[in-house]
Amino acid sequence: MRRPALYIGDILCWADEFHRRHGRWPHRGDGPVEGTLDLTWRRIDSALKLGNRCLRPGSSLAKLLLAQRKRRHKGYPPSLTETQILGWADAHHARTGSWPIYSSGGIHGVRGETWSAVDHSLRIGRRGLPGGSSLAQLLEARRGVRNVQAAPTLTPEQVLAWADEHHDRTFSWPTRESGPIPQAPGETWSAVAQAFVVGARGLSGEGSLAQFLARHRGVRNHLAVPPLTEEQVLAWADAHHARTGKWPTRSSGPIPEAPGEAWSAVDAALVVGVRGFGGGDSLAKLLARHRGVRNKQALPPLSIEQIREWVQAHHTRTGQWPRHSSGPIADAPGETWAGVNTALARGGRGLPGGSSLYRLVCECRPVEAGSR
Repeated sequence: MRRPALYIGDILCWADEFHRRHGRWPHRGDGPVEGTLDLTWRRIDSALKLGNRCLRPGSSLAKLLLAQRKRRHKGYPPSLTETQILGWADAHHARTGSWPIYSSGGIHGVRGETWSAVDHSLRIGRRGLPGGSSLAQLLEARRGVRNVQAAPTLTPEQVLAWADEHHDRTFSWPTRESGPIPQAPGETWSAVAQAFVVGARGLSGEGSLAQFLARHRGVRNHLAVPPLTEEQVLAWADAHHARTGKWPTRSSGPIPEAPGEAWSAVDAALVVGVRGFGGGDSLAKLLARHRGVRNKQALPPLSIEQIREWVQAHHTRTGQWPRHSSGPIADAPGETWAGVNTALARGGRGLPGGSSLYRLVCECRPVEAGSR
């Protein structure tokens, strides 16, 4: 039995009703056509393509909706012009303060368009464009936007001049995080540092920005710090003690005798085992070993008998029994009654825990201690 003819007007009416119901236009996989007995959108698409049911061949559902309803189809994108692209770019710049690049995502206010698709069409010559260009090249030629893919050549002398000016202005040498270069609009220290790394823009063979400044300006490179020795560290520690009356710790800050060095970096080198050290050490351990400085992380063991002797000595000297708030223990440099009380209560340092200084005093002089 011959199927009834299809008419373009009917197909468009069904498509309009579908759009009204679903908020989008139909495609060939949308199943049955509502309001018909045996039609599906796939059959309509096939009839449009093959010319069945009194339709002319060579069309499709997507082509029909593109022509009659301006429904965008990824297989049939509309033509572009450079003027149109520049208008979108100007609007992007006015809205965001920056010019678009190929990875800027969708084009605001233009449904279905992306900057990557525009860049691709400019490159390969699609959608009415001649090809052989790019979004960056178009903006450089027509809007004077710097094209990072065609950045000008640099010279070591030029970079040194910029670095010297940066140092004069900020009292520090530039790094890749130092931002824009005022003397060179469009240049950034990040871009210059990248050129050093990849050997581009005339800077091949120079290593990195840090290596370049270390070689030409003697700037300390934290990735190539000099080796250290225990004797050197001890000499700095002695100078610190003579100057401040205290031995340095990892938090003592910069080392005046060694510009660029800090006690935290020295301690880390001792712990990790770099810069000539074997590792597993620390600044506190080094000073304890060579200068007899008390190391809070490695306190000597205690015994009940030893603490009792300190208690008796304190009573003999002061006429009072010690409390946890009695301060330093005169007979044990570096020890405090508070520290002893904590060790007695919590355990550690050879003590079992569960006791206190007050209990120990009561055991030594139960009547006198209990009467306090």
